[in-house]
Amino acid sequence: MLPIRDTTPSQNYPIVTVALIVINGLVFLYQLSLGPQMAQLFFEYGLVPARYTGSAGIPSISAAFYPLTFVSFMFLHGGVLHLLGNMWSLWIFGDNVEDHMGSLRYLIFYLACGILSGVTHLLFNVDSKIPTIGASGAIAGVMGAYFLLYPRAKVLTLVPILIIPLFFELPAFIFLGLWLLIQFVSAAGSSGIAGGVAWWAHIGGFVVGMVGVKLFDLLPRTGVSKPIQTATRKKRSHRLQIVRPAQATDELDLKGVIEITPYEALLGAHKVVTIPIGFKNKMLKVHVPPGTKEGSSLRLKGQGRLRDNTKGDLLLKVVFRRPDRDL
Repeated sequence: MLPIRDTTPSQNYPIVTVALIVINGLVFLYQLSLGPQMAQLFFEYGLVPARYTGSAGIPSISAAFYPLTFVSFMFLHGGVLHLLGNMWSLWIFGDNVEDHMGSLRYLIFYLACGILSGVTHLLFNVDSKIPTIGASGAIAGVMGAYFLLYPRAKVLTLVPILIIPLFFELPAFIFLGLWLLIQFVSAAGSSGIAGGVAWWAHIGGFVVGMVGVKLFDLLPRTGVSKPIQTATRKKRSHRLQIVRPAQATDELDLKGVIEITPYEALLGAHKVVTIPIGFKNKMLKVHVPPGTKEGSSLRLKGQGRLRDNTKGDLLLKVVFRRPDRDL
């Protein structure tokens, strides 16, 4: 399963998520510059459980080195596909979790999930000499938080059947639940790391993310993220929106909702809406004229129900996107 996008647009520019993606990319470029010495970098700054326990004939490292490697391992990647897969998942799920937490809390949360995912991996693989690297554990924590915060969001998912790519819109709780189940099955069928994949790190990160997002919500708000949130507030709503219209049985017209910002209402905007019909998505271009009022309706002629060769219209009620609570 490959997530393509989710249906929950963020209200702020995800500056921490973008920064993490950039940092991971720069570190990967540095790795490539090392050539054959890259393997030594993985061993020194990756997570090697046997080095912490002194087992398997590898001397344990000093306690002063623990914090560094428990952070550095999550910024190293074994190849282009490893990096792209992780960063794509972070891009899809990270912006919404950052929206909810605020930038500073989100950064602390991300690092905590990565560190504790490494601890989980170590506990299940105390004798392993294989360096564990990658942001997967930290990103699994972000996915765990998303699982609780946006369970009914839809995730457009690519599922290849043999050579045929099929696209499905899955509720987030189903997509992420299946993902977690795959991690459990894979971990149960291996020693915890096989083919370079640290399954228990993924599981640990996901569970830490679910617990962590609840704990972070209990902490008092300091207001540190408020100026960041104000500065990064998006002036425009998501260009691509999904509309699931309601329809009375005795009417030809369909009714749905389109979301814009007051800024777009003032100046006008162009949107693309998709209307799920079975496994297909009907896409329509929508023009929001300048001066549009909240609560007004945009009429798309001929896009409603067809009956007796008569087509109804699609009526989209305009609602303004409201900011989340201050962080």
